[in-house]
Amino acid sequence: MFIGREDELRFFEDRYASKKAELIVLYGRRRVGKTETLREFCKNKPHVFYSCLECSDKQQLESFSSKILKTGISASKYVTSFSDWETAFRSMAEIPGEDNKKLVIIDEFPYMCKGNSSIPSILQSLWDETLKNENIMIVLCGSAMSFIEKELLAEKNPLYGRATGIYKMKELSFYDAVKFIPDYSDADKIMAYAVLGGIPHYLNQFDSSLSLDENIKQNILTKGCILYSEIEFLLRQELRETAIYNTIIEAVALGNTKLNDIYTKTQIEKAKISVYLNNLNELEIVEREFSISDNIKEMANTQRGLYKLTDNFFCFWYRFVFTNYSELENGDVTGVYEYMIKSYLSDYASYIFEDICKEYMRALNKKNRLPFRYSKIGRWWSKTLKSTETEIDIMAVDNISKNYIIGECKFRNKLFDMSDFNNLNSKYIPGNNDSKIYYYLFSKSGFTEDVLKLRDTNDNIFTVNLPDIVNLVSDI
Repeated sequence: MFIGREDELRFFEDRYASKKAELIVLYGRRRVGKTETLREFCKNKPHVFYSCLECSDKQQLESFSSKILKTGISASKYVTSFSDWETAFRSMAEIPGEDNKKLVIIDEFPYMCKGNSSIPSILQSLWDETLKNENIMIVLCGSAMSFIEKELLAEKNPLYGRATGIYKMKELSFYDAVKFIPDYSDADKIMAYAVLGGIPHYLNQFDSSLSLDENIKQNILTKGCILYSEIEFLLRQELRETAIYNTIIEAVALGNTKLNDIYTKTQIEKAKISVYLNNLNELEIVEREFSISDNIKEMANTQRGLYKLTDNFFCFWYRFVFTNYSELENGDVTGVYEYMIKSYLSDYASYIFEDICKEYMRALNKKNRLPFRYSKIGRWWSKTLKSTETEIDIMAVDNISKNYIIGECKFRNKLFDMSDFNNLNSKYIPGNNDSKIYYYLFSKSGFTEDVLKLRDTNDNIFTVNLPDIVNLVSDI
């Protein structure tokens, strides 16, 4: 069953229905679901879907030629393979289609370019000469994000300015991800998302009929299963010096979020760490997070901001698998899970729970179901005059009226009580006397009677339970 990707499919359908030629570039990290989305889009449409191989240029040309010739173009009566790429690409305009737009998908396009660096120039020349005037839609798809952004689409490169659409695919939202595990409880859906994130390939490995515990043991911790070695495989595909990257990612996964903390943990030179972190950022494995109140100048300061892993599965793997690798290699799956993972899993998930709550707020904002339409949302932290750290899980602000939403997220087996609210209420809010402040309280286990009474007598306090979060999509 194909799940999610409504926005992506709508984008492609709109381009397919357009009255002009389309040259679309679709890219995103490996396993994010690009190929499956394109195959879903191509259903019930005449099309050519070519998956590039890691092979010689000659073999690539022969394979691509075979795909095009099988459509029945006139050249198929005379040749079994095109002699060069210019002829092969030119032939795409001859694909039979009557009134339908000719649809050609070239998946993993960087492999084709790796075998022949002149291919982007050849395609650009043909696009300018003839293809842009044809009833055709060409989709170039790839996972090598750095290559596509720096070598394909950047200024002074052949295809710069030619693409009629550029779509960078992200991982699935929480609300789409949990559709892979429909039989789980609300709490276990959040826990599973905290473990796997929104990568369809990872979510497909879990068996919804098994408990979360069994899925983790069988499909992540057991040597030989796909997810056990997935991270190592992905890093080797994308990066060199994997030992250094392992060290840096593990440091971040274990809570070292500041540049100086990462340096202290790894003892790698700060200048070099910044380069490695930038590479991980390009792969969307790591991001640099700023307080919502930081301005552009502050964001330019390399010492500001906190580093975090954006991929939940990377975070889980480096925190629990990488650190227990020797024991898992020896087959001690049950021991590692029972003593090194199980009792820490809820605390680990509490940080991802904050991201899920922000996604909940974004969905409400999109539907105008918040007290006001905010302009930005994120975490907020600062140093008080006493130099004690102040942090707010969620802050949303309207830059015009300076209204604020502040949120507290509790993913624990305990009711949200008045001490939790008082702690949130006592924190410094960077507003002014005219600012209106709304409180959103998120709790896994519910709220005490005192908190519910306070909510009922104040129109600026909102309580959100787990079912409210998980079932939001059906509600709106």
